[in-house]
Amino acid sequence: MKIINRKFHRDYREIEKYEAGIVLTGAEVKSIRAGGLRIDDAFVRIMGSEVYLINADIPVYKFARNETYESKRSRKLLLHKSELLKLKVKMAGQGLTLAPVSCYNKGPHIKLEIALVKGRKDIEKRKVEKQRDIKIREEREIKEYTKS
Repeated sequence: MKIINRKFHRDYREIEKYEAGIVLTGAEVKSIRAGGLRIDDAFVRIMGSEVYLINADIPVYKFARNETYESKRSRKLLLHKSELLKLKVKMAGQGLTLAPVSCYNKGPHIKLEIALVKGRKDIEKRKVEKQRDIKIREEREIKEYTKS
């Protein structure tokens, strides 16, 4: 199981990646394993000495009996203290932020890959999309040419 943030490479330029654990309930784990996580609009924020995943949507697990469940609540991320200090120093004055890249299983645990990123402007986003379209078109032409 691997859930990818599709907007990530379009909206951000990646600088450095980190792997973090997520604090979840049992029903949330089952919902994620069933593919029910949306991190497209989510972001990561450092509050004090803790890191949180905000605005990630984990829908209700259909067999759980939790009437007071909030699907978009903030979830604590687990990082080593040294990683957290590095992130704080790098984010201090450079205009950098943290964004979720993907979520995956690692043995019995669910991990979230986060990245230290710099946001792209609209012009840069269009350039990235144009380059991607050109690459897809070239691959399609090569495939058609080799078929003949």
